[in-house]
Amino acid sequence: MVFSLTHISRSFRVSGRMLRTIKENLSSSFPILTAAVLVIVGPIIVIGQQPENPPGPVLVRPGAPGEPTKVLPASTRVTLPGASRKDVEFMQGMIMHHAQAVEMTDMIAARTTNRDLKLLGERISKSQTDEMGFMRRWLELRGESTEHQMPAKQTGHAHGAHGSDSEMLMPGMLSKKQMDALRKAKGAEFDRLFLEGMIQHHEGALVMVDELFGTAGAGQDAELFNFATDVDSGQRAEIRSMQTLLGKRP
Repeated sequence: MVFSLTHISRSFRVSGRMLRTIKENLSSSFPILTAAVLVIVGPIIVIGQQPENPPGPVLVRPGAPGEPTKVLPASTRVTLPGASRKDVEFMQGMIMHHAQAVEMTDMIAARTTNRDLKLLGERISKSQTDEMGFMRRWLELRGESTEHQMPAKQTGHAHGAHGSDSEMLMPGMLSKKQMDALRKAKGAEFDRLFLEGMIQHHEGALVMVDELFGTAGAGQDAELFNFATDVDSGQRAEIRSMQTLLGKRP
């Protein structure tokens, strides 16, 4: 049985250029066998075709020592490990904590010409804004609120906060009075208040990390553990930088 080039092109999706090349090569060498050989072209091309609906990834669960690996059904859904109450409170509180730091950096442009302070502020603003996005996603994936609700007994000076008895502040956060003073300051006075306030703020974040890891069962989530240790090391480094800038002031 002889198949035309058009039939082969439609059946096996062979390009016109490929068919012309095949025909010319076969016709010049084996004119009598051309039609018969063309019948073989189809199966060769079909073998190279990709399936229209490729199979999905195979999910496996490693077995315990001495036990076989189990292939899971395609409908299997991954479940995130549960977070402790302290984990959730830490993330919610750190969002609130970071938000004030970003608010402080937003004051820099209109209140000082100190280049070093501006560069520091840009770095703090960028890193803490990114971290707030991460913390919100972490909480949302676990069905938790991104808002922090501090118990009444933790208001005022609890945890080393610098607010009045009516303020609900996380450790190290500046009080309303301190924030107002920062807004009113200019030049060298602003530089001093900003650096002193941000050092206080960063030291409060270190307290929060210590409390997290000091709570039984908390800080075991891998993502949270990595984030909290990064906060600790990053804020310690920035405290040293700010202490240096504070010492360089005239």
